[in-house]
Amino acid sequence: MQPKAQRGYFLLADISGYSTYVAQTELEHAQEVLTELLELLVGRLTSKLILSKLEGDAVFVHLPEEQLARGDTLLDLIDATYGAFRDRVEGIRRRTTCECRACQAIPLLDLKFIVHHGDYITQNVSGIRELLGTDVNLVHRLLKNHVAEATGWRSYALFSRQSLTRLGLTLANLHEATETYDLGAVDTLALDLLPRYREMVDARQVVVGPDECDARVTHDFRAPPMAVWDWLNSPAKRVLWDDPRPARSVAALPRPDGRIGPGARNHCVHGKQEVWETVLDWRPFDYFTLLVHTGTAKLTQMCELASLPNGGTRLNVLYHLHSPLPRLVVRPIVRMVVRQRKIAESFVTLARMIEGTLASAPEDGDAR
Repeated sequence: MQPKAQRGYFLLADISGYSTYVAQTELEHAQEVLTELLELLVGRLTSKLILSKLEGDAVFVHLPEEQLARGDTLLDLIDATYGAFRDRVEGIRRRTTCECRACQAIPLLDLKFIVHHGDYITQNVSGIRELLGTDVNLVHRLLKNHVAEATGWRSYALFSRQSLTRLGLTLANLHEATETYDLGAVDTLALDLLPRYREMVDARQVVVGPDECDARVTHDFRAPPMAVWDWLNSPAKRVLWDDPRPARSVAALPRPDGRIGPGARNHCVHGKQEVWETVLDWRPFDYFTLLVHTGTAKLTQMCELASLPNGGTRLNVLYHLHSPLPRLVVRPIVRMVVRQRKIAESFVTLARMIEGTLASAPEDGDAR
């Protein structure tokens, strides 16, 4: 049967500087480093996207467009993958005692991402699935660009304008350019990844520790952390499971740089009660911490996600009420409010919705 054309997102994660790194160092050690870094990239990216191919020092992944509900999710994935890559490179450098050129040159490696949106078909030959199409070729052409030359950036995410528009993202501090290839001219927008990473490293961690925790709700989901994260942070999805009432609404207020992160705010309405949420700490797919202000009370809420051996996710939500009263007085009150709000029951509803969405998602390559 003739394969049907699909539309989707393409992402290439390319290890910058690897060709020079290999040429100037010992091949055996260089290959060990590459293997470790590629395994990291595959593990991170395939938590949401579909692995298409390993291409030397690059990982090519894709996703049908109907399986990506929010553009922010893809940005969070890029942030988290880049952060994990930088942490791993630094970890390899610190733990090695080898003085060979390969081990000493590890800090020269960096990472860039190429993102595009378009049409493709999936070809299956002898059990090997491969994506074909002009847009598949174009995302590979975009690897050869002038971002580093024009900006000096070594780590960046380069989006075709077509992909950024489809993702519905409006970002600040982008480098705009037009790249010309045999396939035509392509408008591109590039985002420097290093400042965001440094902000996350330097930021004071805001967590609810054991001594501060006034109440805790735990739920295990049969879904990966990224899926749970998306449903927790999408305003449109929150109204479906978190206290679903006709007068309930969640709206994202303007973001400091067009993205969710520390300082981003949400405005929620529970019947007659208005609630403002401010992001205090934002570590994609690991945890996020909010300051929740109801007008009469303030509390810190931390949502912590952990992967389970079965591929699922354990969600811990910890609450700390800001009050001068002794904790012995405060904690029974907070726990009573959590029970009255039926938080645990809402997570049962959330689990059912997530699992239903995952079960109904079309397999890649299915006819649309």
